[in-house]
Amino acid sequence: MPIVYFVVPCYNEEEVLPETIKRLTDKLERLIQSGKAEEESRMLFVDDGSKDETWNIISQYSKENKYVGGVKLSRNRGHQNALLSGLMTAMDNCDCAISLDADLQDDIEVIDQFIDKYMEGCQIVYGVRSSRKKDTAFKRTTAQGYYKFMKLLGVDIVYNHADYRLMGSEALKALSEYSEVNLFLRGIVPLIGYRCDYVYYERNERFAGESKYPLKKMLKFAIDGITSFSVKPLKLISNIGIIICFFSIIGFIYALISFFTGSAVSGWASTICSIWFLGGLQMLCVGIVGTYVGKIYNEVKRRPRYHIEEKIINDEDDY
Repeated sequence: MPIVYFVVPCYNEEEVLPETIKRLTDKLERLIQSGKAEEESRMLFVDDGSKDETWNIISQYSKENKYVGGVKLSRNRGHQNALLSGLMTAMDNCDCAISLDADLQDDIEVIDQFIDKYMEGCQIVYGVRSSRKKDTAFKRTTAQGYYKFMKLLGVDIVYNHADYRLMGSEALKALSEYSEVNLFLRGIVPLIGYRCDYVYYERNERFAGESKYPLKKMLKFAIDGITSFSVKPLKLISNIGIIICFFSIIGFIYALISFFTGSAVSGWASTICSIWFLGGLQMLCVGIVGTYVGKIYNEVKRRPRYHIEEKIINDEDDY
């Protein structure tokens, strides 16, 4: 039987944590009783610099519930860094770690299937949404379009998979060797390799609180994913430049012919449109290049991705 850790990033989750801890405790106890997990299995909640009572709730429950552990980051570092810190903390204490969100929209009842596939030899098991019927039309369209666009750019990403996954100890050790600051785990984990499989599930509604991923954050996350794993946008700029140069040459030849044949007519609108089009295109291209330069800037500084201020890992002897 494996020692299983649930790794749960949290940011201002005081509304959902009591119910989340209750549900995960019940699930963990059932896994232990059914022989799918060892008694040393735990839940590890990562407080990503919350401004509410999130850490106090984690600390209080850790005194009453032997399964509850916690990691407090020194400040807000973002979901991906918080998740990584939890996985790296769990790595030395578990046989496999399952990452999931605090709102439990991901169906925890399929965790049994995760563990079954791990016992069959899989080091990575992806939780994949079977459908997006519960999403709004806008979110469903943009999300599916994003996954398809990433595939088009050559990024190896699992369709309709977020961060609900199981990783075995070997996969976790391999993950620890990836040192990039611009962290996008959905793209990194498939690069690790090892035997993997998929578990399909229906996503639930959030039972309390508000989503910590508004449209602005979702767009930033999407751009980070694209620019962290594909250089095709840079190649696209070159291709656009070649196409524009080609049409510019045609336009220049046409202008010369018009001038020598005496049919040239001065046009204000066409000139202004051309200037605005090329100016906007140049700004877009500079912006794309700037995004990549900014990422290089962050990488070469090699700053730590997170700092752990406090850690709680309960042992059996504590109870």
